[in-house]
Amino acid sequence: MTTLTPTRRSGALIALDVLAVVAFAALGRASHAEDIVGDLAGTLLTAAPFVAGAAVGTLAGRTWRAPLAWRSGLAVWAGAVVVGLPLRAALTGRLPLSFAIVATVAIGVLVLGWRAVARLVTRARRGA
Repeated sequence: MTTLTPTRRSGALIALDVLAVVAFAALGRASHAEDIVGDLAGTLLTAAPFVAGAAVGTLAGRTWRAPLAWRSGLAVWAGAVVVGLPLRAALTGRLPLSFAIVATVAIGVLVLGWRAVARLVTRARRGA
């Protein structure tokens, strides 16, 4: 894909990155016995710094050109971590090292993981 603007398909795939980051926030809140369904606003507030970072990574990496590419996933992941963690620290006034490590690993697994699944499905459909 060589267009400069996102297509409908690439937009939908970019939305999967947002979903992955929101899933990270929801899973994290659930692991701390916080109500993720009843407190949707809290989950979205938790996710917001990382979604903003993922957006920076998306723009910097121009991921809409090849949303399934590993480099696109790495750009989104880097943005979510490099921008998201300091934003989260600014919002909460703290950033425990354990949280930074878990966030980095979990977001990487989710953002790269959906790409791995999509690539396997694409390959299977092609019969390769």
